Amino acid sequence: MANHKSALKRARQNDVKRVRNKAAKTRVRSAVKEIRSAVAENQVEKVAQAFPSVVSTIQRTASKGTIHKRNAARKVSRLARQINKATAPR
Repeated sequence: MANHKSALKRARQNDVKRVRNKAAKTRVRSAVKEIRSAVAENQVEKVAQAFPSVVSTIQRTASKGTIHKRNAARKVSRLARQINKATAPR
């Protein structure tokens, strides 16, 4: 455990950031899971409606530094490919 005043403050700040980052990552994972399940069930309307909000959630998380910007771009790209593949006319 930290003993100096500055180290105690840094430990408190780290705790707050850890909780905030964990919540943001959980939000991203849940949103991606929701989209993927909708794609698997061929719910085209639900996917079309939810995709912009999922992208927004992912980009917001990346802009705050919780996940890397390239990680966010990769997630969005993979989701878009899955959606396009599922909704493409056969």
